[in-house]
Amino acid sequence: METSSERTAVRPTGAVPQQSPPPPGPDGGEPAPPTRDEAPHWSRASVAALTATAVLLVCALVTHLGMIFLSVAPPNALSVEHHDTIDAYVQPEFGQDWKLFAPNPMQRNEAVGARVNTLAADGRPHASEWINLTDRDIETIHGNPAPSHVDQNMLRRAWDAYIATHSVTDDRPKGATGTMTRDYLKRVVLQRLGRTWKGERIVSLQVGGRFTMVDPPAWSSEQPSDTTDYRLLPWWKVTDQDYRSL
Repeated sequence: METSSERTAVRPTGAVPQQSPPPPGPDGGEPAPPTRDEAPHWSRASVAALTATAVLLVCALVTHLGMIFLSVAPPNALSVEHHDTIDAYVQPEFGQDWKLFAPNPMQRNEAVGARVNTLAADGRPHASEWINLTDRDIETIHGNPAPSHVDQNMLRRAWDAYIATHSVTDDRPKGATGTMTRDYLKRVVLQRLGRTWKGERIVSLQVGGRFTMVDPPAWSSEQPSDTTDYRLLPWWKVTDQDYRSL
């Protein structure tokens, strides 16, 4: 037979057990909030392993990008000295058939100039000294935060187009394109000189180029070039048609 104490201890099925109230706080006021488990700490070995892995990946990425850059960049002191190493790394897994720069950056100092024959009012002819047109363009570009395409590239592109479409020995044009590039170069020069020079009418002109290779950096093993190349074009007669729409 159950006693009264045993009957009191029995709880009905599904009943929620009563929880004892939380202990009061240190000062006897509100109870203290429950404490969370502290966040886990990485061990020194784990931190060292992660750091070493990150450094290794960064070094591998920098090496890979550097090798690819040197393989597609124009020849320079670094790529020439380590050509075999770069080629062994890049080929054939990462073979490329294109160049990073098109056209290649300039590796020589170019100066295009002209001289003219003029005719005075009394009919006497005169010849001018050489006029450095490239130097004029450079003076216009210096200090200009937004230089125009005309000052930066027009003269150089006109000269390059002429050289590419004319033979070196006798300056004969290579097809119809050669004639067009000759007329274009003449008009570019006349656009810069105008119709007169020192008050006298221009009747003919001659264009020439001077080219000197840029010296290699001090840390390079390349030997600097001490030669300057020149190319003189034939004298061209100047007519009113050459100034049309200039």
